Amino acid sequence: MRIGLYPGTFDPVTLGHIDIITRACRLVDRLVIGVAINRDKGPLFSLEERVAMVESECAGISRDLGVEIVAHPFENLLIDCARDVGAGVIVRGLRAVADFEYEFQMVGMNRALDNEIETVFLMADARSQAIASKLVKEIARLKGDVSKFVTPAVRDALHERLHG
Repeated sequence: MRIGLYPGTFDPVTLGHIDIITRACRLVDRLVIGVAINRDKGPLFSLEERVAMVESECAGISRDLGVEIVAHPFENLLIDCARDVGAGVIVRGLRAVADFEYEFQMVGMNRALDNEIETVFLMADARSQAIASKLVKEIARLKGDVSKFVTPAVRDALHERLHG
């Protein structure tokens, strides 16, 4: 069984994330969405909320593509998380050249820690290259329309959290 790990904070999950998840499902039999516990980023949503959002947004994808998708919270090293879930591949999405520079360094470090786990880069779809969770939260905070960047359920969760 080919198991992939797609890590991120997913605060919140965006249409860009959904695009990468959908395409990653074509490469693996089981996709683990590693929801990072990153206290340094000060997430808007709790870990439990982010995991629930990922599970909800991925249920249809899993059903439609026949690929098991599992949300898995983690706070350890990415490479250790990959080992914990039995992943042979780490999936990363790239939006721009700046993403590549950072990811290139990460791959080198991860290969030094475990050269049996591969990293696969998927380029963001042109329609979602500009989407970043940080920017989506800022637009929502300023009462802008985020419906081009997130699903209706995530849009509603953002509105509720930020504006009650």
